[in-house]
Amino acid sequence: MNTPILPQAFINRMKDQLGEEFDSFFASYADPRLYGLRCNLLKSELASFTEVMPFSLTGVDWAGEGFYYPEDERPGRHAYHEAGAYYIQEPSAMSAVALLDPKPGDKVADLCAAPGGKSTQIAARLSGEGLLVTNEIISSRAAVLSSNIERLGVRNVLVTNESTDKLATFFPGFFDKILVDAPCSGEGMFRKDETAINEWSPENVSLCAERQKEILNNASRMCRPGGIIVYSTCTFSEAENEDNVRWFLNEHPEFSFESSERLMPHKIKGEGHFVARFVKSCNISCKTGGSAPLNEFKATEANRRSKNSKAGNGKSGTASDADIRKFLTEECKIAKESVDALFENSVLNTFGDNYYLTPTAVSSLKGLTVVRPGLQICKDLKNRLEPSHSLAMSLRPYEVSTMVNLDINNGSKYIEGQTVNCDPNLKGWVCVFINDYSIGWGKASNGILKNHYPKGLRRVI
Repeated sequence: MNTPILPQAFINRMKDQLGEEFDSFFASYADPRLYGLRCNLLKSELASFTEVMPFSLTGVDWAGEGFYYPEDERPGRHAYHEAGAYYIQEPSAMSAVALLDPKPGDKVADLCAAPGGKSTQIAARLSGEGLLVTNEIISSRAAVLSSNIERLGVRNVLVTNESTDKLATFFPGFFDKILVDAPCSGEGMFRKDETAINEWSPENVSLCAERQKEILNNASRMCRPGGIIVYSTCTFSEAENEDNVRWFLNEHPEFSFESSERLMPHKIKGEGHFVARFVKSCNISCKTGGSAPLNEFKATEANRRSKNSKAGNGKSGTASDADIRKFLTEECKIAKESVDALFENSVLNTFGDNYYLTPTAVSSLKGLTVVRPGLQICKDLKNRLEPSHSLAMSLRPYEVSTMVNLDINNGSKYIEGQTVNCDPNLKGWVCVFINDYSIGWGKASNGILKNHYPKGLRRVI
């Protein structure tokens, strides 16, 4: 690997910053970059994952669900990737969620979340319990975030497209744990991303440091007493890292410092990263968020409401709660206890012609821009229901009474949009799996499974 041409101002600063370590640091830029993926614990147990995956995997020290894979292997071009079995993620980036340590039942916010690596890691550790609010301020990136949330089968989630200031107004003292993976100067990515080098400047470092302070301020407003904030960057700059940690603690005496760590490419198997963890005092009085169900959304390009619908009040669709439960059990062959589990701690809401199960743990989101208001379960097409792709992606084999389980070859054909053969006794909607990883829906008739994999996702594997 050729050593990238680094900005001289960056080199000079790192010499001052690292002293005797600089030569080792600089030499690491000649080393080949490392490649990582993370098992999606929502769709697989770790032991079975390592047995099934056709890649040469070795574990990441700081994330039990993380693995390195060789450069010449291409997991992004495999059917298991489309089925959400794993998320391709730079190994050092897995450290922030490991430090946050979300537990099932926690209410968690990921404030700068696109493209979704850390959010899907949080969701997997929540195991479907509690709430994840994952946010991205840039609309196009929020759409990518929402797509990855869907692919990895996350249920208990709200995807928003807002400023952190707006979120803080709606969620005062609400979250148990908050991740601030702040936009930064990207110095830690220089070895893998030439664009980061081209966009770097001392002025941009200063701009990023100020922007990070604003986001941290807003995160402090959303954190409940006793709650945790993890601050994360992929840069080496002290202005964006240690200086901001000191600034935050000075500005917010209600928080105490627990730990921090620098991941340096000459010391670990990964790119540059910085993480710090704060805890909020339990003695702080703070107004907490409510638990009222969603009652209205601002429409986005990703999910536009029809003119006559009132999203969130269950009134705009024609199907009732009982109708949809019956559809899921009788026509989609989802076990009754699994349907009950889907509806538990959720409220049925409509968004145009789409039906969502929205976590009841959230306050009213009236006025917020919501990209994904929970788990989409079905849509109303001219007074008939059709199951959603999101629902299929969230299902495990034990949750359905009838399924089509394809091998890799036929699974790849399904992803391309082809019809596949199935048991002639099967009729109607059937959830399709690839070696026990859900991938979508098919409609069975006379031994043929008509393909309902979304056309926008179809591709040659």
